[in-house]
Amino acid sequence: MEELLNDVVPQEDLERFERKYQQENKVNGEVSIETKFEYACCLVRSRYTNDIRKGIMILEDLAHVHPEGKRDYIYYLAFGNARIKNYTEGLKYCRAFLDIESNDQVRALEEHIKKQSDKEVAKGMAVAGGAALVLGSIIGLGIAMARK
Repeated sequence: MEELLNDVVPQEDLERFERKYQQENKVNGEVSIETKFEYACCLVRSRYTNDIRKGIMILEDLAHVHPEGKRDYIYYLAFGNARIKNYTEGLKYCRAFLDIESNDQVRALEEHIKKQSDKEVAKGMAVAGGAALVLGSIIGLGIAMARK
């Protein structure tokens, strides 16, 4: 799963779908659902966080206006949120997908997100513990110096 999450879309593919998206918007004043989806899929696979967030916004909009494709949108929403370390949202979308259908790839993504989330919590606790230790040492040193 780590390999899949770290796989980024080639820049030329992203640019090609962006041009298609912009062209449809310019000519028709709106963009087809297929083009929005293709562009959003490229965006969530970008190396840039802002692109991923933009892709997530497009996918959220698609999920509301086009329920027929909701399954695919939910998968890429889980995927995109996992890539930007928004684990709570990623898990929410994995569970929503699994409510629709059982899927080994989504289960693997869910497990990966849970493990990464646990690692983040452990890091936070280690940082907080270290800060408390430093603060305790400073207070102890201050008390010792005040007694002299």
